[in-house]
Amino acid sequence: MRYEIIHGRDAYDVEIKEVGSHTYEIAIGDAEPVRVDAFKNARTVYSILIGALQFEGSVDELEDGTLDVHVGTSAFDFSAIDERKKMLIGAGAGAASGKQEIRAQMPGKIVKVLVNVGDRVMLGQGLVIMEAMKMENELKSNIDGVVSVIEIGEGDTIENDALLVVVEPSEDA
Repeated sequence: MRYEIIHGRDAYDVEIKEVGSHTYEIAIGDAEPVRVDAFKNARTVYSILIGALQFEGSVDELEDGTLDVHVGTSAFDFSAIDERKKMLIGAGAGAASGKQEIRAQMPGKIVKVLVNVGDRVMLGQGLVIMEAMKMENELKSNIDGVVSVIEIGEGDTIENDALLVVVEPSEDA
């Protein structure tokens, strides 16, 4: 699985392949993959073996979606976006100005429609919650505007590229 890992202002492309029970190959950018053995014990602490080096650490997902990672006495905050989430984020991605059409980037089911036709929405406001690949994802507006079209309803099963919502730009949204 490919991830975009963000730490501060730095972003890294990371590919993780499971090659055995608790064994992974991890490649960062174009670097050669490194074999990592990782096991989560009953105390929710991970035991990690990279070559001859052994580490213990923990990972907690915070409410804002960031990961709080502790390895030894060091602490790190990361954001991780996997391929599936990146595709769904891209569902609303378009020009930051002009009419915005939110389309499904993969088949799924509409869990909840968060807006109505005529509603004013702000940049980053949730429009639709869609379930895809057994995960719920909130699709957000990339512009300030007014909802002009809603093509779906709660419980609808939708196909890839189906039009979900249209947001028209509005200077006073």
